[in-house]
Amino acid sequence: MTLTKKSKFLTLKTPIQYIKGVGPKLAQVFEKRDLLTVEDLLYYFPRAYEDRRLALQVSQLVPNQFASIKLQFIGIQVVSMGRTGKKLYDLSFQDSTGKLHCKYFRLPYRSYLERFQPYEVYRIVGRPIIYRGRLEFHHPEIRDVREEEEDQDQIIPVYTEIEGLSSSKISKIIQSLILELPKLEIDDPLASTVCLDYNLIEKKRALELVHQPLRDESDLISKMRASFQRRLIFEDFFWFELLMANQYHNIKKEKAYEIGVSDLQWQNVLKSLPFELTKAQKKVIDEILFDLKKQGPMSRLVQGDVGSGKTIVAFIVALFVIEAGYQVAFMAPTEILAEQHFLNAKKFFDNKFKSVDFLVGSSKASERKDVLEALQNGQTHLLIGTHALIEDPVVFKKLGLVIIDEQHRFGVNQRAQLKKKGGNPHFLVMTATPIPRTLALTLYGDFDVSTIDELPPGRTPIVTHVVGETKKNQVKKFILDQVLLGRQAYIVYPLIEESEKLDLKNAQDEYEKLVQEWPQLKIALLHGRMKPFEKEEIMESFRNGQFHILVSTTVIEVGVDVHNATLMLIEHAERFGLSQLHQLRGRVGRGQHKSHCILMTGYALSEEAKFRLSIMQETTDGFKIAEADLELRGPGDFLGSRQSGDFGFKMASLTRDVELLELAREAAFKILQKDPHLLDLKYKAIKNELLKRQEKAQLVQIG
Repeated sequence: MTLTKKSKFLTLKTPIQYIKGVGPKLAQVFEKRDLLTVEDLLYYFPRAYEDRRLALQVSQLVPNQFASIKLQFIGIQVVSMGRTGKKLYDLSFQDSTGKLHCKYFRLPYRSYLERFQPYEVYRIVGRPIIYRGRLEFHHPEIRDVREEEEDQDQIIPVYTEIEGLSSSKISKIIQSLILELPKLEIDDPLASTVCLDYNLIEKKRALELVHQPLRDESDLISKMRASFQRRLIFEDFFWFELLMANQYHNIKKEKAYEIGVSDLQWQNVLKSLPFELTKAQKKVIDEILFDLKKQGPMSRLVQGDVGSGKTIVAFIVALFVIEAGYQVAFMAPTEILAEQHFLNAKKFFDNKFKSVDFLVGSSKASERKDVLEALQNGQTHLLIGTHALIEDPVVFKKLGLVIIDEQHRFGVNQRAQLKKKGGNPHFLVMTATPIPRTLALTLYGDFDVSTIDELPPGRTPIVTHVVGETKKNQVKKFILDQVLLGRQAYIVYPLIEESEKLDLKNAQDEYEKLVQEWPQLKIALLHGRMKPFEKEEIMESFRNGQFHILVSTTVIEVGVDVHNATLMLIEHAERFGLSQLHQLRGRVGRGQHKSHCILMTGYALSEEAKFRLSIMQETTDGFKIAEADLELRGPGDFLGSRQSGDFGFKMASLTRDVELLELAREAAFKILQKDPHLLDLKYKAIKNELLKRQEKAQLVQIG
């Protein structure tokens, strides 16, 4: 970037090289972390705080509790990690009370190990964990003691290292910047309104304290509830919730088709069903019908556990919309799940004389042409498919409802694209991955949320067993016994075929072995590389009982419903996440017979893997599992990718800061309820900041 001449006074937009202690060379290092200006560095918050008044020894360390400890270096062991070519670096330290290992699976920088001298004393900073029964540090920060003796009685901010730039060096640079803080102009839109109502300190003071914490707040700091932490966490949540609240209010102001359903229609549908709906299903349908008759478009999330009956709720609502003279689009994330919904919809709608069509990326050109024509002239009432439904050639005559299945986020852009397809439809989003309350508040701030919190009668409990590879023969005998009793089984593997990088069993090889071992049984193989018609053929044959065992990858995580399948064996279960394991387990237990899920593990298990498997053994409640999953992985990975979970929070945590999240949401929605257009002068600064963030969010979406 081009740098301007050095200014007498710093501003928030001053390039980082003009901060005392930086200069052009270090500026290039900071730029690798997108730290370009004074403002960027002010918001480069410490990852933790080290209280050096607590003189710890090895014997005093507590798992997962942040620690600062001085130890004598003993030596390094480099361990090769199998065929991957990767290495583990194990550094040994000691004090008078014991020995400690610090492990690195990747080094902070290439020459990192050269700094360590035998019997020298170093300070180790981080959170020790229990790994394979032993307390040790993974990727701690290790510092030379000589540089820091002057700070022995302080609470020291700990920064993430940047390209070999140590935390202490970063801290010195930021401390020089804090001296300039009084001269800096820092906008604080919340100062005159929200801060007073929620007892928050001003932003400039919070930015000072985050880098120079007060000693008398040390207990609060460890709980993430110091005055500066409350302010910065609240602000993280507030702007996101204000964006959500604004979007929610804008959606509700729009006009949509008003679809009223009479009590007689409702009762007729209930009578026509071959089964009784649960109270939870009826409650959710009532909530949806209430939305449909409003002037504004419905935006509702329906969440429920595996097998709770969300799809039948969607079909019933779709029927009412179709009977009112509108079309319905039903979108699924994968072709295999779209096919399952299509088959179920044909059974549900055909006897009601409604036309159901199917459109996915792999649909033949001739089929596509016929479907598009029928859709445009109104002959097709319900179109089921994947995101192919958003594509330009797809035009509805009168689109009244869009149902989106298993999409954790359906953005503004997709909504706008579907509006162009035929009016301003209502939106119903469904998920079988229960979302913890904290995440639902944030992720679906612009949606109303309904929950199906009970399972239909007849679902048999699933017994979950965790076993090691040594029990393989007993497990095989159990499978064979179940099959001979007339039951069917799934066997799931993490890979389709052999991998050079991963020493794991794969579906292809294991299928061939089982075919030879059990020639008396009919065994099928299913995986994601098969063509859609091949997968459907195999699934249909398995449903009809033509195969005893289905060997598969995770493609059966959603979409397959076989009442006679009572056994699920998941090989290398330690390789799967909690959500995946729960979804896979939900494929059994759908009939009248007792069902089992066997989680077979490999030989090397991390503490986290053991915890995941113990959760699976303890509960079949999807909401409890989702809470544990969110705790383990954080919101990004919980949603499937870090980008999806990155809400731009600098300090806030969705799992830790529930109370502040709810306060921030309350504040945001309260402001827009009082003044939807933020016309009051006291909200002028908030409005300007909201407009900036809206523009930035739009650019991110488009990008």
